[in-house]
Amino acid sequence: MWDYKDEEDFKTKCGYEIDGAWFPRVTKIVDIKSKPALYFYYGEAASYKAAQESTKKSAEEGTLIHEVSQAILMGKSPEIPAHVKPAISAFCDYIERNNIQTSPEFIEKRIHNKEHRYAGTIDMMALFDGKFGVMDIKTSQGIYRDYNLQTSAYMDALVRDFKNLQTRWILRIDQVHTCLNCAATMRPKGDRKKIRKPWPRRGPVCAEDAHEWGELKGIIEIKEMPEWRADFEAFLGAKKLWEWENEKWLRKVKYI
Repeated sequence: MWDYKDEEDFKTKCGYEIDGAWFPRVTKIVDIKSKPALYFYYGEAASYKAAQESTKKSAEEGTLIHEVSQAILMGKSPEIPAHVKPAISAFCDYIERNNIQTSPEFIEKRIHNKEHRYAGTIDMMALFDGKFGVMDIKTSQGIYRDYNLQTSAYMDALVRDFKNLQTRWILRIDQVHTCLNCAATMRPKGDRKKIRKPWPRRGPVCAEDAHEWGELKGIIEIKEMPEWRADFEAFLGAKKLWEWENEKWLRKVKYI
């Protein structure tokens, strides 16, 4: 369990004040779920400190991609740092070709659920492929099932006020080098250079030190998950466990 300096530290790090009431944050709640892949990465790292530093650098890059992409969606012309330009270029091309429509009031929108007592900040609500829904931007290596918990919480918080809310999507923004000889990919996010073998394989794969990497190119992947209510039941289960884990602090801030 995380330790906190005092009640205010807990409230700041774990939730939001909305209309005079404090609500725990969705992303903090879903952190209670085990993440085996992350634990495996920490186990492989040279040290715990090295893993933390690499994870922090990777998160900073992800945050930067988030901020730049959302500024573009709001009609701004942000400066695009060179090291994330391939990802941002792919994002701009994708939203233009697919006519993804949104507006500033639907970007970085703070939401809360009074009935189930939680809050969050959605990346955006958008009209895409003829449907209106929640679109969550990720900069991860893949689209993971864990994201279903987070986005289902957003759906339940919004569906009563937006009767035309139909679905949810994960929009993944990434960038990789591709080997010119065997089509393996190398993802240079943070301090890591994660190499993945090509799939499906169409021939021999280069030795790890023999790849000939092409230029860094952006990748866009989108996944729709229209059925969300079963995921929301799982989210409520995670919330119950998070409340149990943090009972001491939740009593101190008079949440329970």
